[in-house]
Amino acid sequence: MHVFVTGATGWVGFAVVEDLIRSGHKVSGLVRSAGKASALAAIGAKVVEGSLDDLDILRAAASAADAVIHTAFNHDFSTFAKNAAQDERAIEALGGALKWSDRPLLVTSGLLGLPRGATEADLPNPASPRKSEAAARAVAEQGVRAATVRLAPSVHGVGDHGFIPIVAGLARETGVSAYVDDGLNCWSGVHRLDAAQVYRMALEAGVTESVYHAVAVETVPFREIAEVIGRQLGLPVEPRSREHFGWFANFAAANMAASSARTRSLLGWQPTGPGLIADLDQPAYFPR
Repeated sequence: MHVFVTGATGWVGFAVVEDLIRSGHKVSGLVRSAGKASALAAIGAKVVEGSLDDLDILRAAASAADAVIHTAFNHDFSTFAKNAAQDERAIEALGGALKWSDRPLLVTSGLLGLPRGATEADLPNPASPRKSEAAARAVAEQGVRAATVRLAPSVHGVGDHGFIPIVAGLARETGVSAYVDDGLNCWSGVHRLDAAQVYRMALEAGVTESVYHAVAVETVPFREIAEVIGRQLGLPVEPRSREHFGWFANFAAANMAASSARTRSLLGWQPTGPGLIADLDQPAYFPR
């Protein structure tokens, strides 16, 4: 297939591009600037320069492809509502280019707002500020073969710049690796390379489902995450109030843990990367 990937130089998106190319697919990747294009071109992908605001570019690239994978999202939490609206418009544009064509669209979302232990059949809280999955369902109702890949809150690997570095940065700033209450709220984890395979395998299987879960280790108590960060940074591990975490409190205290049993069964997906705690428990994960 020829697959158009947004966020093609991002943490997840670049791994998706690499996995697709290794498996014999052709890739066009959206990048925001020419400066980011060289790494993409070096692995054999075609560069499409533009941003999520360039809706005509998105439509043209989607129209020229056999499938679309949307991984791009602006994770600046100070402008989250604005970013969610941008994401929704981009999904609508991509979906519009694929309508009634039977060419699939895979959209990326997360586990926040789902019940603990959620399956692929559970629906997210409609009040969630991120609208990726709702937008995917909306374009599906309009004749697009659209589905959502829900990523674990920690898509981990050395070089990670997601939630774990945020938690570690707060620990460094405050001198304590903290958790909320008893720290028994749970997160899920997936290694970056394992997550990338879910997108490809869903495409190759024909995108028969509305939701896939890229979840390798299903339940990791947040306290265990705090403990391994404390051990690697040489800091005490202690409970703190939600206020300690500032804007990140809703994430630090949340249950973001789900089952991936159906995804594994349908796709034959067998994650092989290290588990979350094992991956974090190495000095390379937390460079000084």
